[in-house]
Amino acid sequence: MAGEPDLFGTEAREPAAAPVPADAPLAERLRPKSLAEVVGQGAALAADSPLGRMLQAKKLGSLILWGPPGCGKTTLARLLAREVGETLLPLSAVMSGVAELRKAFEAARKFAKSGRRPVLFIDEIHRYNRAQQDGLLHEVEAGTVSLIGATTENPSFALNPALISRCHVVVLDRLDEAALGQLLARAERALGHGLPLEEAARQRLLELADGDGRYLLNMVESLADLPAEPPLDVEQLGHLLARRLPVYDKQQEAHYNLISALHKSVRGSDPDAALYWLCRMLQAGEDPRYLARRLIRMANEDVGLAQPEAMVQAVHAAEVYERLGSPEGELALAQVTVHLALAPKSNALYRAYGAARAAAEEHGSLMPPAHILNAPTRLMKQLGYGAGYDYDHDAPDRFSGQNYFPDGMARQRFYAPTDEGLEKRLKEKLEWLDQLRRQRRNEDKAE
Repeated sequence: MAGEPDLFGTEAREPAAAPVPADAPLAERLRPKSLAEVVGQGAALAADSPLGRMLQAKKLGSLILWGPPGCGKTTLARLLAREVGETLLPLSAVMSGVAELRKAFEAARKFAKSGRRPVLFIDEIHRYNRAQQDGLLHEVEAGTVSLIGATTENPSFALNPALISRCHVVVLDRLDEAALGQLLARAERALGHGLPLEEAARQRLLELADGDGRYLLNMVESLADLPAEPPLDVEQLGHLLARRLPVYDKQQEAHYNLISALHKSVRGSDPDAALYWLCRMLQAGEDPRYLARRLIRMANEDVGLAQPEAMVQAVHAAEVYERLGSPEGELALAQVTVHLALAPKSNALYRAYGAARAAAEEHGSLMPPAHILNAPTRLMKQLGYGAGYDYDHDAPDRFSGQNYFPDGMARQRFYAPTDEGLEKRLKEKLEWLDQLRRQRRNEDKAE
């Protein structure tokens, strides 16, 4: 329509790189102009990778670029469109909806008339709801556009399965120290001088970036106007820069990844690693009450009857946190984390519970044997309820050896204790009870 602003700007009409203003942020000025300038993503761009084969064929399929903030998702999308000579139609899922998608598809159809297949880039595609994601399917299947969606969230959780099935998921890595070092050197060349940093402070700068190239360049820009002398040490650098908050979302994959790391470190009897993951989650803002609940679960699942006291300790730690709150109460969580990591380990109870549940589902309609049923009425006594029951406290060794499983169900062994901690003694007792049970059975046959 006449007078209507162009939704997609210059990039929608021209695949070539637009000039970057001299006063643009350093991260924008240093944005790679070609795939050869991209750092830290060698695996994704390798010649034998799915993306590498697409580039060799000059035919781009639909892609989901999944990676942490600052790893180059937006830059890569722009360069891919330029590499195959197609127009880029950029959208942000935060700022757009169905109406904007329709306009993008209308623009794409105009290009299609001349044999073009533009690239529809949707930043933060996980922000689209299910209906909006479903709205992409028809155009992707019809080949109207090549879709490139960028997301920091695990596509398995954040995107509809139908959409994922129509795209190649390209996993992008957080930038390692070598890649960040390249960016830092590139930034210093662009500035025309090095940063006034001691070697240890320079290393600390890379650590503070935490794998985020954009954040690194923003920090470089804040240090660019400092005098050349004296160089900053680590402590002085820390005063000038705020530490970047860890990438963490309590509702998404980072949450599950870190709690898995904590649980498996406890299970693996590594108190140092367990403490590290506990602190990572606390510093990222995880609810300590959630961590307390998970520690109680670990006491049940991975320590169990090898050391029953472990569950008591876990429950007490949760209570201590409730009384003290943060940060003092967090020390109780740290204490029980180390206690659980160093406790003897057994999942025998966990496995026994699972096996018993499965048996209960399979034999759920069977009645208990009549001899262990109470008989509070005359009718129930006439029906044989309670007949033949042996009171275990009156039996030799306080053990009658009677059957307590349902009639028609063979006796099963669910709980198989290990030789760890208290369970070693429990195992010996079970073996002794089995021996007594066989003895009582033989005695009954003899009678």
